Amino acid sequence: MDTALKTLADNESRYFRELAEFVAIPSVSTDPAHSADVRRAADWVAARLRKAGPIEVETCETPRHPAVFGRWDGAPGAPTVLIYGHMDVQPAEPLELWHSPPFILTERNGRLYGRGVSDDKASMLQPILAAEAFFLAGDKPPVNLRFLFEAEEEIGSVDLPDLVRARRGALACDVVLSADGGMWRPEAPSITVSSRGLAALSFTVRGPHHDLHSGRHGGGVANPLHAAAELVASLHNDGRVAVEGFHDDVEEIDPALAKALERLTFDEKRYLAEIGAPAGFGEPGYGMLARQWYRPTIEVNGFYGGYQGPGSKTVLPSEAHVKLTCRLVPNQRPSNVIARVRRHLEQRCPPGVSLTIEDGHEGATAYRVSPDGPAVRAAAETLTEVFGLPPEIVGMGGTVPIVATFRDVLGVDTVFFSFSTADENIHAPNEFYRPERFRLGLQAWIRLWHRLHNSQI
Repeated sequence: MDTALKTLADNESRYFRELAEFVAIPSVSTDPAHSADVRRAADWVAARLRKAGPIEVETCETPRHPAVFGRWDGAPGAPTVLIYGHMDVQPAEPLELWHSPPFILTERNGRLYGRGVSDDKASMLQPILAAEAFFLAGDKPPVNLRFLFEAEEEIGSVDLPDLVRARRGALACDVVLSADGGMWRPEAPSITVSSRGLAALSFTVRGPHHDLHSGRHGGGVANPLHAAAELVASLHNDGRVAVEGFHDDVEEIDPALAKALERLTFDEKRYLAEIGAPAGFGEPGYGMLARQWYRPTIEVNGFYGGYQGPGSKTVLPSEAHVKLTCRLVPNQRPSNVIARVRRHLEQRCPPGVSLTIEDGHEGATAYRVSPDGPAVRAAAETLTEVFGLPPEIVGMGGTVPIVATFRDVLGVDTVFFSFSTADENIHAPNEFYRPERFRLGLQAWIRLWHRLHNSQI
């Protein structure tokens, strides 16, 4: 292990150059205009895995974007670890809000800025480099390795479940380590033991056949934007989701998780100041972190229609469009939630307009793992060794869609082992990553594999 750690230190400048190469590929999975870039990212990852050492590498085709699979079985009798990450990124728009070009990795004030550097390119590159460090040092990793890097996480991992089911035998392992996920805050390490699920839908409200003069027709014809606003307003009552049946399958927060919440140091006023929000909002009866990690939500992600250009255009628009996502907790099924939201909207559609609802392609159940499991304990011990203090036990408000599939198909738990932090502007302009987290993450992967070699996973 010591020689591998030294190899990491000796090659640090090269690693940052390679990270810049990776970030420079605009692998935006949701935009068909970037399909070739997504494939270029897959080719880059496959080539980088081959360069790392004697790893069998394969590019796996799916109906949309390719995935990359790697396999190394050079540690007979040792556990097999599947490492998951994603190479696709969110769109960089609005470009005018970036202080440096989003696809040029830029160091500024001790931070590395670029789209996808935090979510998830820096963290998913770390285990590749850790494996290479063993081989370069004339050693070999202490566990058998599987790598699965997808290019559709940002669109809900649409095709990955089918790929996992089809390649179940090749992906068989004792534990999954996710390079996606991140840590709660930069001041301390953390272990994430849960993530919320996801359900999405959009709806369109239609009125007249075309936009109308708002002076000539206003007051006599229903305005689709007004109707859409009524529907959106009906989704909540005093911060709590008001959809009938939405909470039917929701369990109260696990007592162990509630106690872990109480132990956390969290300054809500500081948090609100950092994100620029004047006040908190949400379901009554729960604290900020409980609402963000362990309670379900409905959020409006887009609301648009009518004239969007500069100045004024006095029209009564013919259509209004709304995009919704729901974050789910254990026992909530995406299909059930979508059906209940759909029924709610249909029953409340105002007169004078028509409503069309489309289910979103995103769907994932919530995930939870025991903090007392052997792999989680090994990860916690590793973080304590690397950071010098024990990790906090936290939840994740976001969604890693594939972890439920890993449990259902492969029968194993996933441990989140990412070194991004929650304040790094992921999905927003000026996304960044801390260089010291990159260095510590590389060390941590090597130390964790050594711990897993001797664990009872």
